[in-house]
Amino acid sequence: MVAFFVAAPLVSAVDFNQTISADDQAKFDQMLSPVMKIYNFIKYAATAIAVLLLLFSGISFMMNGGDPKKRDDAKHMTTYVIIGLVIIWVAPLLVTFITG
Repeated sequence: MVAFFVAAPLVSAVDFNQTISADDQAKFDQMLSPVMKIYNFIKYAATAIAVLLLLFSGISFMMNGGDPKKRDDAKHMTTYVIIGLVIIWVAPLLVTFITG
């Protein structure tokens, strides 16, 4: 709570409408480059794992042997994998939309 009261005047004194120079933008992009490489690796690795999980859930759905619990588990797995993929792939677009 104390940190909020100390930081509030400092944050309110900052002018967020100033333009960013090309040099500052280049430095920021250079600092962000390793983070984006890690994010892209995680995104593609998660996509590969998701494809395997979708394959597994599809096989599980087809081979359930008439068991409704196994069928529902396969449906839920498919739903969660697709939701996870959407979150992973849409997150950068949302950040760009919010900040840009």
